[in-house]
Amino acid sequence: MKMKLSTVALSITLSFALSGCNSSDDDTTSLPILGEAQPATLADCTALIEKFTFEDTVITSAELIDAGEIDYNGRGQIFATPAHCVLTGEMEERLGKGLKGIEDQAYAISFEMRLPTDWNGRFLYQANGGLDGKVNKAMGIFLGTVAYDASALNKGFAVISSDAGHDGYGEQYFGLDHQARINYGYGAVEKLTPMAKSLISDAYGKQPDRSYFAGCSNGGRHTMVAATRFPEMYDGFLVGDPGNDLPQAAVTQLYGVQQFETLIPADAPLTTAAEITAAIEGTVLAVEYDLLASSITKQCDALDGLEDGIISDLVGCQLAFDINRDVPQCDGQRDGTCLTAEQKRVLGNIMAGPQLSSGEDLYTHFPYDNGIGASGWASWEMSAAFSRDAGTVATVFSTPPVEFDNYDTSSDAGLIEAYQYAVGLDMDEANTLINATTSEFSESSMSFMALGGETNYDVMRERGAKMILLHGTADPVFSVQNTIDWYQSVDEANAGNADEFAKLYLIPGMNHCGNGPATDQVNTILDDIVTWVETGMAPESITANAREENTELPVDWAKDRSRPLCPFPQVATYDGSGDIESSDSFSCIKPQ
Repeated sequence: MKMKLSTVALSITLSFALSGCNSSDDDTTSLPILGEAQPATLADCTALIEKFTFEDTVITSAELIDAGEIDYNGRGQIFATPAHCVLTGEMEERLGKGLKGIEDQAYAISFEMRLPTDWNGRFLYQANGGLDGKVNKAMGIFLGTVAYDASALNKGFAVISSDAGHDGYGEQYFGLDHQARINYGYGAVEKLTPMAKSLISDAYGKQPDRSYFAGCSNGGRHTMVAATRFPEMYDGFLVGDPGNDLPQAAVTQLYGVQQFETLIPADAPLTTAAEITAAIEGTVLAVEYDLLASSITKQCDALDGLEDGIISDLVGCQLAFDINRDVPQCDGQRDGTCLTAEQKRVLGNIMAGPQLSSGEDLYTHFPYDNGIGASGWASWEMSAAFSRDAGTVATVFSTPPVEFDNYDTSSDAGLIEAYQYAVGLDMDEANTLINATTSEFSESSMSFMALGGETNYDVMRERGAKMILLHGTADPVFSVQNTIDWYQSVDEANAGNADEFAKLYLIPGMNHCGNGPATDQVNTILDDIVTWVETGMAPESITANAREENTELPVDWAKDRSRPLCPFPQVATYDGSGDIESSDSFSCIKPQ
């Protein structure tokens, strides 16, 4: 039996209320202040190839690059860079299991480090997203929405990036090899961190004074896992939209596909990739998502004191909005002005999340937010769900792994296999497989990928380390409620004082790691975590800006709109006067 929407609203309300009761207004603390990092100058870039030695590690190239610009991802996302040394290398080169019974698949933890000529004394581990499998440029990009000059590298950090131990972006073959699974989950971080610090020592004559870890999506999960497993290695953790319980979230994506599948007409052709994608995407059209979003906006926009297209009061919205009551229901044909009863059922089930036959939730629910009308929400929930998650659930997260005949979801055969796996997956069985172990696979995916319900951050706290979390309220991949639940549990475990070392900031309207009707550009976030760690000054609020290049912005928003992101559970509330496009006209207030 599905969780009723009133229960969803009650759950998020209780979570907010409990954290609100426990939250501390006083940021003064007796916890250590770690002190500011001190700069140094790079000695010799190319000499590091021969000079540096570390167990099971080879530096394969070293090149000094002049100050200029770099295309971060090959898609025209240009960032300013200082003069720096770029190094590439490999750790733990070995042979392991691969596709079709291969016993000698080549594996290594490949990495790139960028060391600025003028170093600020700080090190940042850039955690990458998705399935890893690719060494992204080590520039210290936390969110792809940051400004031209806001990368960690440009600020003077030494930065590392890796493929987490396997080669092949988006490929799932590594799930057949247990060590590759472990490296993807946490092993690469454990091995690369001491190596990177040793390399920095050789390059500058000292190890980093302060070390930071940052990432969004699976990179956010990497960051959370680092804080949980290796709290002594890093001083500051910058977390975005984390997949804290990623295997459960991936299964939940496939549950969504199953729900959409019930809306596909019985006579619809499903023999090609194009037909399957069109059938899924036809179950709820963009205009119908727009209707749902506008219905949410109508009920919730004014709750924060201003009708401005931003729903800051997430908890109030869950109480104010009801999909069955507040969205027009079709009497006849779909025409974009209504949802059918079956569409409401499906969307309600997806927002509530899957349950096991016992009635227990497999994963948490998703709060309603007007960012559901953005293209990123539908993309992640519909065709992208089975094309990205089916092979991953089967081969990387299930124990024993299930090998697909074809992982190429750009082909008919590959996408059909992924779709059939998704719609045929039993939730009880999936839950068993992501928690299972065998003699060959001694750690389950919920062990090597997830936080395991950990709330003890005593080592991190007592060292003086700090954590800042950002999460979009309209994230369709990793529910913001999951992060809220984690924060509330940690707050309870720390007698209501979690905000002494960890602060959570929600970004209204933002989809997964950016976009949506949101002020999703947070240019000061790296400075904020550094200031908190090194001077003890915690950010009261964080200013977020709209981006002109964000095509999801409403046309009536100013291109330079700004808003304060408030520490959870406070809500950005309009002061009653002042420029509605400026963050200066808003205050952070706890909901009643």
